Amino acid sequence: MARDILLEMKGIVKNFPGVRALKGVDFSVARGEVHALMGENGAGKSTLIKALTGIYTKDEGTIRFDGREINPRSTLEAQKEGISTIYQELNLSPFQTVYENMFLGREPRNSFGMVDRKTMIQESLRILGELGIHVDVTKPLLSYGTAVQQMVAIARAVSVDAKLVIMDEPTSSLDTKEVEVLFGVIRKLKAKGIAVIFISHRLDEIFEICEHVTILKDGALAGEMRVADIDQLQLISYMIGGEAKQLERTKGDYELQSAPEVARMTDIQQGMRLNGIGIDIKKGEVLGLAGLLGSGRSELAKVLFGAMQPDEGEVFWMDKQVHFKSPKDSIDLGIGFCTEDRKVEGIIPHLSVKENMTIALLPQISKMGVVSSKQQNKIVEEYIDRLKIKTPSPNQAIRNLSGGNQQKVLLARWLCMNPKLVIMDEPTRGIDVGAKAEIEALIQELAGQGISVLMISSELAELERNCDRVVVMREGRNLGELCGLEINQDAIMSIIASAGGELEKGGRLQ
Repeated sequence: MARDILLEMKGIVKNFPGVRALKGVDFSVARGEVHALMGENGAGKSTLIKALTGIYTKDEGTIRFDGREINPRSTLEAQKEGISTIYQELNLSPFQTVYENMFLGREPRNSFGMVDRKTMIQESLRILGELGIHVDVTKPLLSYGTAVQQMVAIARAVSVDAKLVIMDEPTSSLDTKEVEVLFGVIRKLKAKGIAVIFISHRLDEIFEICEHVTILKDGALAGEMRVADIDQLQLISYMIGGEAKQLERTKGDYELQSAPEVARMTDIQQGMRLNGIGIDIKKGEVLGLAGLLGSGRSELAKVLFGAMQPDEGEVFWMDKQVHFKSPKDSIDLGIGFCTEDRKVEGIIPHLSVKENMTIALLPQISKMGVVSSKQQNKIVEEYIDRLKIKTPSPNQAIRNLSGGNQQKVLLARWLCMNPKLVIMDEPTRGIDVGAKAEIEALIQELAGQGISVLMISSELAELERNCDRVVVMREGRNLGELCGLEINQDAIMSIIASAGGELEKGGRLQ
């Protein structure tokens, strides 16, 4: 059956100074179709979407939508055409009510010119109800979790008569049950004839919800096909431009008994999240922390880094008890921390790659308050080359880099400090399979150099591939520990299940 094409982009070209971001890309989406847009970080996905939605002006090519050529110059113009975008960072107002968010900027008025709140409430209930979402729309949006906020964003998009909804990493902050609700909503949109462009790095989701996939690589079209006609390895091969191999465990047996101890935490209590847990970390060891959301993994890491103070318990560094009052204390001793939320807690978006990379190092390369540009440039060039960071220039604003390259800059921030321990909280979240393999290779390289790594991940396969030991946590306690070849997804899930934990399909933890 021929596809009923809703969107057709032909020969789209977009240039930036020194970079050709899109090289004549063709992209089409049918009515009522869920279409995946895939590619490694920096492949051109975001640029293509921004050209479609009026954020960028294309340099060449044509866009036809719903039977006619369009050239949106803003997101508002695109929205009027029937194209709505739901970004990874939701563009909503948390302190306003659900119904106010639904009609933000387009509030209906009554005959007296006053905002018609009754109509707003009724319409919000109707639109959300049609998507299977039943909430009190008079409550502030922040009263609800990420999943409901995501649904409100979708409902808002649909309420402006959208014919095409673009979803950028919509499941990145959702657990399994919330993802199932989202997929139910997507299927309802499909049944209404609304098309969805679905951007995600989670391959399992692509194969569950999408019918077609378009793959970009280095700003060019790498392939377009039905999802049913390929498997995951073939999809990865299109993305990386070569024969893909399954990521496999690279760890051998690590001599834990003879390795000296770098850090130890005993009987750590912190609020309601940490309940007497203790761990130790050996030199050159990759120690993994596994557990459900809310198990206390990130809190334990923040206590070790000095970002949170324990109510009780002791922290030892090189066999000496320490009391970190702030991250500065731990940094001075050689501890680095790549945070889970790189956009909020990691990068400084308006500063350059160079400034982000060397910000923790500045005291060491400054004299009388003046930074040595020569030293700074030498260090930045070394790590851009060593970590294969893709950036037009060290002076490029870090916000313009892909997620994987931002993560590498954050890792370089700590590596240039010559650390003894690096804490990595969800180091590959939101980055593509190629960048994920590079980050994992860097973790192994660090361990090989005698640098210890504390790795927190919700991806069980990631822990299995990279860790010498895994501590399984629940409710701030240590449920059990696995070493060496004992580490596998089934063993980790078995420990959690024995404590009553709920598990996601596909080896991910809620």
